[in-house]
Parts: sequence; structure tokens; C-alpha cells
Amino acid sequence: MAAHGLKRARPAELVPGTLSVITARMDYLPRDTPPDWVDHEWQRLQRPGEAIVSVYARGRDYHKVLRARLQQLADRIAAQIGPFGHRVFTDSAPVLEVELASRSGIGWRGKHTLTLHREAGSMFFLGEIYVDLQLPPSEPVTDHCGTCSACIDVCPTQAITGPQRVDARRCISYLTIEHAGPIPLELRAPMGNRIYGCDDCQLACPWNKFAQRATLPDFDVREGFAGATMVELFGWSEDEFLRRTEGSAIRRIGHERWLRNLAVGLGNALRGKPDPAITQALQARAEHPSALVREHVAWALAQG
Repeated sequence: MAAHGLKRARPAELVPGTLSVITARMDYLPRDTPPDWVDHEWQRLQRPGEAIVSVYARGRDYHKVLRARLQQLADRIAAQIGPFGHRVFTDSAPVLEVELASRSGIGWRGKHTLTLHREAGSMFFLGEIYVDLQLPPSEPVTDHCGTCSACIDVCPTQAITGPQRVDARRCISYLTIEHAGPIPLELRAPMGNRIYGCDDCQLACPWNKFAQRATLPDFDVREGFAGATMVELFGWSEDEFLRRTEGSAIRRIGHERWLRNLAVGLGNALRGKPDPAITQALQARAEHPSALVREHVAWALAQG
């Protein structure tokens, strides 16, 4: 944020010549998601040995999919009106995506800070096209969270400190994906079996009963990213991790952080319930070349 300054709030400073922003959303629930999917996801969290990957990351990397679709849209616009200046974004630059989505009428900012849509909940990606065209603005929609505080109440680490305020340092999504160092000790137990991201605030949100299924096969669940055990995933070599996460958003965290996250989850699974398979898997990584992995493995073994 310090590096980019006001470019976040002033699109024309990020892309000179920008006069308007076209905003878009893309639903990401897998096509075969059952009607009672929220119950299914809560049940996963009650199975300590199961590895939980956030729903959005179970298929193809959304950066690749949405950026390509936005570029196709820009090409179609150009075919109609002629060449124009533009640049597409999806979670890839200093762009205030939720604010732009809110101002353009895609939805409102929920108390968990995500964009909410009355007919689609929050299970969608956002993308933008900055254009040098003066387009008529669309109107924002009103807030429909009311007095509901379900997302705030359910957060495992109390990362949502108030309506529309998130302390990223406590957020499991931040800790398992963006954070490069050790997971803070006091936040390891609340992570449970969440090894990549966290959906709890979205699962608790009443608006997600309207969440839409994806129309593209790109977001279908890949093998290993739903229903797999943490022991199984912890056994992946770096080569296997890279092979299995090719084209996936998960690859960006690298094998080291993957093992770090899984070690925390395995330690939580061991607490109060000895499991020889988990202990054996952890011991196999006890002398890992990475100090980060070794430290989390030692902590996990101490939980048994």
C-alpha cells in the first residue's frame, strides 16, 4: 500500500488516460455444488483429518480465467467501436476492487468487507477494465446487512474487528496465503484444519443461500483439493506439489508454506486424539531443510 499510494484510489494515476472503469463479477461455486453445500462445508470443518482448501481455490487459478474473459470482452467492445485504451485487472494491481464494485452497483460491502449481491451472495470474483472512454455511471445499491453480525461472530480468530473492518494479521486467509513467516502461536489452534484460505464468514452469511454456480468448467474441483486428508497432502514432494498445483492459485504459496500450513492442521488434529499416521507423517518432516517447516512440525508433534 505504501509503494502505490493514491494509485489505489485514483485510477488515472495507475493507468493514465482512464476515464471510466467497467466492473464485472464471475461466480465460482463448482458446477456440481449441491443445494446444501453450506452444510457440507461446515461438516468438513468437523473432520479434523480432512484438509480444507477455500472453495474459490479448488479449481483453476481465477486470475488466469477472469483476466482472459475480461480481455475477450475488451476485444468485443473494440470490434464494435474501434480501438480504445484499456487495461484489465483481477486482484492483480493496486485496484480497490470492492469499492469499485460497490460504486458501480455490483453489490455492497458486507461487514466481512467482501462484496455482497442480493441474488448471488459473495461467492464470486471481481474484475475490472480501465478504459479511456467516458461511460455513463451506474448507480450503487444500498446496504442490506442490517443488524446481522453472523460473519463477525463466526470468525475463528476474531479477525473481523467491527463492521467492514478486518485485521489481516489475524485473518486465516492472510496467514495461510500471504504471510511468509511463522504462524503466530495463539492463532494456530483456531486455524483448525484450514490449510489454504478460510470461508467461515461467507458460510455464515445468510445471503449466500443465493450463491450462483459457475458456468465454466475451470472452477470444477481438482483432485486433492476437496476431501483429501492432510496426511496425504503433507506427503507431497515439492515436484508433486508443483505438478498438482499447475494452473492453480495454490501454487503461489510454494511448497514450504504448504507444508507449514499442513503442519499446523496436523498438530490441531493430534490435539486430544493420538493418531499414529499423523505422528509418523510429521516425524518424516522433522529434519526438513526449511527452518520454518521444522519449527511448525515440532510444534505439531508437541500437540499429541
